[in-house]
Amino acid sequence: MRNGLVAVVLAFVITGCSVNPVTGKSQLSIISPQQEVAIGEKNYSPSRQSQGGDYYLDPALQTYIRGVGNRLAAVSDRPDLPYEFVVLNNRVPNAWALPGGKIAINVGLLVLLDDEAQLAAVLGHEIVHAAARHGATQMTAGTLANIGMVAVGVAAQGQAGEQLYGMASQLGSAAWMAKYGRDDELESDYYGMAYMAKAGYEAQGAVELQQTFVELSKSRQADFLSGLFASHPPSAQRVAANKLRVADFAPGKRYRQRYQQAIAQLTSDAPAYAAEKLATQALADEEPGAAIKHLDRAVALQPDEAQFWLLRGQAWTLLEKPGNAEKSYTTAIGKNSALYSPYLGRGVVRYKQGDKSAAEADFKRSYELLPTATASYYLGELALGQKQYQQAQSYFQQAAQAPGQLGIQSREKILQVNLQLQPQTFLAFSQAVSSKGALLVTVVNTSPRAMRSIVLKVNGPAGQTRTINMVKDLQSGQQLTINTGLNYFLPDQQVARYRIAAQSAKLID
Repeated sequence: MRNGLVAVVLAFVITGCSVNPVTGKSQLSIISPQQEVAIGEKNYSPSRQSQGGDYYLDPALQTYIRGVGNRLAAVSDRPDLPYEFVVLNNRVPNAWALPGGKIAINVGLLVLLDDEAQLAAVLGHEIVHAAARHGATQMTAGTLANIGMVAVGVAAQGQAGEQLYGMASQLGSAAWMAKYGRDDELESDYYGMAYMAKAGYEAQGAVELQQTFVELSKSRQADFLSGLFASHPPSAQRVAANKLRVADFAPGKRYRQRYQQAIAQLTSDAPAYAAEKLATQALADEEPGAAIKHLDRAVALQPDEAQFWLLRGQAWTLLEKPGNAEKSYTTAIGKNSALYSPYLGRGVVRYKQGDKSAAEADFKRSYELLPTATASYYLGELALGQKQYQQAQSYFQQAAQAPGQLGIQSREKILQVNLQLQPQTFLAFSQAVSSKGALLVTVVNTSPRAMRSIVLKVNGPAGQTRTINMVKDLQSGQQLTINTGLNYFLPDQQVARYRIAAQSAKLID
């Protein structure tokens, strides 16, 4: 096995080398460019859903950001990637790139920038992450950390490439937005400034951007520490490197007025979002009444923001006003029907009120937009109630991956489903020999339900088999000893060579 492991690792090192399209240097990557694009496309929509969804109040802002991004992408080292740029309706200052050029920037970061040159610094930095295949190398690193487990599977199945690629996409998936290494960040700053200059922007904007981030990091603002700084840690070293790099470029444009016009709606709505922040804190402090008051102000200032109505639904739920909660969630859906969370919230309210048909429709729509553990659990409950056991099992298995109480409840539900699908697996056995040398089997029903029509199979040495149809019902916790009819045993001899298994059983309603 050790030789097999070494062979797999060596094969990986030899075949996994690729060239960084930006720097021209060799790097390890087991993700091909085609797989990289496919991974980004598959995960772009759910990543956006899980972080607030697309910003929709000002479609012109999306068009503007897309234009700036495409301008930079056109001068990048991989201009043929299927780049996409989107603004997310998220107040946490952050920006990120998935493999293959799928890039997002939060409204919480846009309001902190001063001009288009600083925006170009952010987008140019993210474009380099995509163009230089930093996500692919991060996933490769995640796979290498688990190479022992991977290699065992590869050695057993003889499918090195397929297994490694599969494991990379699973084990390394968290690396897309994980903390980049210092070299990746410096590389993205360095070449991002080059993209800015080629596109006609003033590279000094990148220096100012990093200076701002360093100052904000000193204040240890929680939003930043959980957002941009978690994946793009600022440092004085990055500021110094960017200052030196600026001298390499000719002066460019800043486009401040154009940028400020583009974010005018965000600027106008700032007081509404400030009220939302207070409401969010009130909900965290379990003060739903105070949250409603803050949200009243937010809605008065910007009634078309679905997030305000979503939070109202959560507050009314805590106040045990399900009617008001349902109306708030419905209003949120009317404002933005492309977001999963209000469907999920309304589905929970309707389920607890007994309107399971309407709840199921909400859970399914929520699940289509983003397959969360909560939606999976409730869809499992509904399928279980409809005796659709295979479907219920699938949903509960997904929900069982969740941490905390939801995961525990889902694993308990899996046992319920398994009892329906395979009740025989809840039977336990022990063997003994009678005083006359006959093989005895004691059957115990470990399930919470009574069983009947139990069929046992006895497998012995030299291919001996015997099928036993139990006539008697077996209550929960009851045990029954059966004479198998297999004789000529000496006490405690040869018994261990016989295996007992339950082929089938039926639950008693």
